[in-house]
Amino acid sequence: MADQNSSAMLRRVAFASTIGTAAEYYDFFVYGTAAVLVFGTKFFPSSDPLIGTLAAFATYAVGFIARPLGGIVFGHFGDRIGRKKALIVTILIVGLGTFLIGLLPDYAQIGIWAPAALILIRVLQGFGVGGEQAGAVLLTAEYAPPLKRGFFASLVQLGAPAGFLIPAGIFAILTATLTHEQLLDWGWRLPFLGSIVLVVVGLYIRLRTEESPVFAEMRKTQAVESRPVVEVVRQFGPTILKGVGAKLIEACTFAMYTMIVLAYGRVHGISESLLLQTIIVSVTLELIAIPLAGALSDRIGRRATFMAGSLLQVLLVVPLFHALDSGSRLAIQTVMILAITVGHSLCYAPQASLFPELFPARVRCSGIALIWQIGSLIGSGVLGLVAVKMLQMTGGSSAGLIVYVMALGIVSTLCIYLLPETAPLRRGGDLHDWGTPSLAKSSRESHSSPVFAARR
Repeated sequence: MADQNSSAMLRRVAFASTIGTAAEYYDFFVYGTAAVLVFGTKFFPSSDPLIGTLAAFATYAVGFIARPLGGIVFGHFGDRIGRKKALIVTILIVGLGTFLIGLLPDYAQIGIWAPAALILIRVLQGFGVGGEQAGAVLLTAEYAPPLKRGFFASLVQLGAPAGFLIPAGIFAILTATLTHEQLLDWGWRLPFLGSIVLVVVGLYIRLRTEESPVFAEMRKTQAVESRPVVEVVRQFGPTILKGVGAKLIEACTFAMYTMIVLAYGRVHGISESLLLQTIIVSVTLELIAIPLAGALSDRIGRRATFMAGSLLQVLLVVPLFHALDSGSRLAIQTVMILAITVGHSLCYAPQASLFPELFPARVRCSGIALIWQIGSLIGSGVLGLVAVKMLQMTGGSSAGLIVYVMALGIVSTLCIYLLPETAPLRRGGDLHDWGTPSLAKSSRESHSSPVFAARR
């Protein structure tokens, strides 16, 4: 009966984390799509459309700048007061911010106050998302049995493609059914206002889950760290730096293939509907590929899976832009499916188990949050600005983008190689311990979860 209850709670936690993450990533990605299609005109009017797009992406990047701060704050709360409580707060911050964007007057109505209000909301959203992914992944990972932790933790990663697909699908429908004037006038507001439904569902499900058993045990034994962020930086600084480096290629290429290509396509006259349809198909297939990659990381290791994805992204970036320049529908679809569905999934899925396994429980939430959000800031936030600025300065040339992606890919591959292998089957350690044997020995408490017959 205990095993049945544990399995049922694991499924509930995994589902709740996935839905909640989807709700929050919906809120974040809906802005990225609107930044390319609408916001340059509505909030940052300019005689040069690319200048408006650049300004819109600058506001997009502001959200990423706030994410490390949110990661620090909610990582602290996740390690101090619990993973679940922190997740409830983050979904409210991000969700309500998105709804408010749907109500904002534009530049023509209130002038400079329109982009100012948009920037303020983006900062709040970035702050909330900064604490989301680490807590959601961690809650599921700490429930999962060691030999299947890669698979179960990767289910939470489905929230990102799901959260992207819904707004991308809505915008694809809107661009196909509305005139350009209708989309700019009122159509763009619908995805933002509709986000409230996902927020309510995600909040309801999260309220019905239980706290992580690992954290509950820490509270019981008074093993909670008083200053988790300071402690994790002091003890695991090099690990955090390598984790950030490993994160770069995944964060970079997902932004590249789902948003930057739209700006590139606009410069070169490539059909927006073709690109949106290809992106939607590729990300939809990720809903299958991510769990498979997570399961693969349980069998062959987190590092091997992650490195395969990183190297594939480096190899595909030149064919990607050749396909875009050719205008061939088949070439564009083939390369983007390989890059997003296969390459990104191989990078993204193992992170959900690798990063938690790098740290002891008392500082785990803080450690993951720092890796995730600093890596995302550099890989995605900076990329948005750099990419659009490169397009503007070079008249739409892809050379700078290719070099940028290749450089990040090489850095990431090296950092992944330098990280320890943490998959229990590959490291030959005690299946009840978290992380590598060296990290397990250095922690002050057992890293095991009571769900899988842990020893105390």
